[in-house]
Amino acid sequence: MKKVIITVIGKDTVGIIAKVCTYLAGAHINILDINQTIVQDYFNMMMIVDMTKADRPLDQVESELDALGEEIGVKIRAQREEIFTSMHRI
Repeated sequence: MKKVIITVIGKDTVGIIAKVCTYLAGAHINILDINQTIVQDYFNMMMIVDMTKADRPLDQVESELDALGEEIGVKIRAQREEIFTSMHRI
């Protein structure tokens, strides 16, 4: 399994989850876990996804999610699980 951590942060607006999930489904990326919160109009979402059956490489997914984030007014970041874990280890 090729796990990737996707984070989405920005001002809350209608359709953020729908647009990100629609992109992932179109790229054959399976959502394993999703958690989102809204604090004083700020949206924060973290997803763990499986890219085993993805139809494009991670670097392409990263740039396409970055462009999608620009379009909807949020910051979207995708990182391989092992990099994310190493960066956030205490």
